[in-house]
Amino acid sequence: GGRRRRAGRAPASGIPLCSLTMLCLIAAAQSYVLQPQPLVSRGAVAAVSRSGPVVAAVAVDAKTVKTLRDATGAGMMDCKKALIESEGDMDAATESLRKKGLASAEKKSGRATKEGIIETYIHTGAKLGIMVEVNCETDFVAKRPEFQELAKSLAMQIAACPTVEAISSDDISADWIEKEKKIEAASDDLQGKPEQIIEKIVNGRVEKAIKTKLLLEQPYIRDSGMTVDEFVKGYTAKLGENIKVARFARFTVGGGAEEAEEA
Repeated sequence: GGRRRRAGRAPASGIPLCSLTMLCLIAAAQSYVLQPQPLVSRGAVAAVSRSGPVVAAVAVDAKTVKTLRDATGAGMMDCKKALIESEGDMDAATESLRKKGLASAEKKSGRATKEGIIETYIHTGAKLGIMVEVNCETDFVAKRPEFQELAKSLAMQIAACPTVEAISSDDISADWIEKEKKIEAASDDLQGKPEQIIEKIVNGRVEKAIKTKLLLEQPYIRDSGMTVDEFVKGYTAKLGENIKVARFARFTVGGGAEEAEEA
């Protein structure tokens, strides 16, 4: 018989099987190490560093956006952006839109307001009545339900504020201010104090007294977190036109009429 093959040898080359296995593993490892890897350009790295931290976008559903739009009157895209920036916090989004609305209202404040409506409110018991004129830029806006809602709310606000006599500080006469300053300066609790201290205290008291008389400076009756001025400016942003409270009159049974008009 032929010679017996020795165990552990490859039939063709005569190389041990264990050595062949080792060579294959080394070759595979070298192929992996030497394989060229994709390079990231410096420009790409710079772009990533400039972009800042990655922030996960907050999912905002259409229903939430609509709720915010109904509450603020802002556009759908503005509402969605505000909700994303506030991470879904409705109060924070509302405040953000309110501030933007006030800024927008300031830009429109110089426009002429020759249209508008006269609204009335009769308080329960028919002993108190309010008439207020609210102006806007066009008849189109004057006929909108939102504008009429604003006028009605202002009439109710005036009814709820018996100390209000004027619309803004421009309506307070300089003579009245000087008279009030003299009265306050003569107060017993200020006698003997340094002149500079007296002047500071008097100015503070008169400013406080003036504020109680001004419609636009009053806290809004349905949301004490904003003034009437901010409430009106919110409608300016919502309706896209300059809005002014022109004048109002308060009627009380047996007391005649008290009128206030924008200067």
